[in-house]
Amino acid sequence: MQIVVQKFGGTSVQSVDNRKNVINHIKAALADNYKIIVVVSALGRKPDPYATDSLLDLVDYPENSNSERELDLLVSCGETISAVVLSSELQKQQVPSVALTGAQAGFVTDDNFNNANILEVNPKRIMKEFETSDVVVVAGYQGQTTTGEITTIGRGGSDTSATSLGAATQAKRVEIFTDVSGIMTADPRVVKSARQLDVVTYDEICNLANQGSKVVHPRAVEIAKQANIPIRVRSTNSTKMGTLITESKTQTTGKVIPKRLITGIAHVESITQMKVNINGDVQKHQSEVFRAMAKADIPVDFINISPSEVDYTIPDDLTNKAVEILENLGHEYTIVKNCVKASAVGTGMTSVPDVASRVVQALTNKDVPILQSADSHATIWVLIKKTDLIPAANALHDEFGLSKVQLAPV
Repeated sequence: MQIVVQKFGGTSVQSVDNRKNVINHIKAALADNYKIIVVVSALGRKPDPYATDSLLDLVDYPENSNSERELDLLVSCGETISAVVLSSELQKQQVPSVALTGAQAGFVTDDNFNNANILEVNPKRIMKEFETSDVVVVAGYQGQTTTGEITTIGRGGSDTSATSLGAATQAKRVEIFTDVSGIMTADPRVVKSARQLDVVTYDEICNLANQGSKVVHPRAVEIAKQANIPIRVRSTNSTKMGTLITESKTQTTGKVIPKRLITGIAHVESITQMKVNINGDVQKHQSEVFRAMAKADIPVDFINISPSEVDYTIPDDLTNKAVEILENLGHEYTIVKNCVKASAVGTGMTSVPDVASRVVQALTNKDVPILQSADSHATIWVLIKKTDLIPAANALHDEFGLSKVQLAPV
C-alpha cells in the first residue's frame, strides 16, 4: 500500500466550489493507486462562522478569561467540522471516505494547551480504515493527551499534522495545498518580479519560514526532513506541481548542483525597535532589561548589546507594555515603531565574503537607512522602516538576480 498525505488550508475548503477543486486533487491521486490521508484546516477565515478566529469570538477571546483547556476544546471544533463536511462530499461522489479527529487518527500530545507538542502519532486506526476506505480525512491542528484532554498544536498546526502523519505512515510524499502556486523568491505583493522556485531543500525553506515566509510552517518541514519525506507545495486551483521541498536538488536533477547564494528575500512586519541606554553596572542592567521582558512574556529578537546600549526588537502591539517596564526600572530609552525585519536567506552564503557588503550597498543605492543588522551562516538581517520595505525588498531581490532561474551561486 502506498500512501500520499494531502493537506488543505482554510481557504481551500472554504466553499462548495473550492472543495470541488480539493476533491479533484484527491481523485487524481486515487487514479495513481494511492491511498490518501487528507488533513484539513477549519473552514475559511474570519468572518466565516467556523473559522478558528470566529469560534474564538464566540467567547470574547482574548478579553474574556477562558481557560486554555476550554479554548482548545472550542477551536478544535473547526477542523472537526471541516473533516466531516469534506468526507460527506467525497461519499456523495462515491469515493469511500471516513472522517477522524486528531485523537482518533493517533495524535498523542502533552498538555501544553494552545501550543501542544506531539509526543506520538500512532496510525493504527488510519491503517484499519484503509481496509474499507480509500480516503481518511483527518482534522488537523489537534490531538489528545494521555488523560483524554483535547489539545491544539499551535498556528501552522495542520502543516505539522500532515508531515507527522507522513512520517508515521512512511508516505510517498506530503502535498500542501494553498492559495498560492508554490514557494516564491519573495512576497509577490511586495516584489512584482518574484518568481516561483521549482525545488528547494529542507534547510532553505526552514530558513525562509523562520524569517517570515508563511507558506509552510518550519516545524512541519523539520519533521519531513527527519523522515526524509518530500513535500510539494501546490495551488488548490491548479494542476501544476508547484514547489518540491526535498533533501537535495540532486534528487530531481540527477546531478550535483551548487548551493544557491541567496534563495529568497523574506520579511516580518509590525516590529518596534527598543534602544535602552545602559549606565552604571553594565552587566547588571543588561541582564535586568531582558529578565524584565521575559517575566512580562514579551518576546525579544534582533539583539545587539554594547557597553552603553542594548538594542532589541519586539512586536508592535507589546510596545506600551515594554515602555512601562523600562520606565519603572528607571532606564532611558528610545523607540522606533512600524519597523520591518528584511532578510536575505541562502545556505550558499556561508564563507562568501561579499554578501553583506552587497546587501548594504543595494540598500544604500536606494537611500534605505539600516537601523540594525545581524547575520548568521545562512541569513543576513536588516531592520528598516516599514515605509522602506518595497524599495528595500526589490533592491535585494534585484541585487542577487532572483527574478532569473539560477541553480549555481552568483
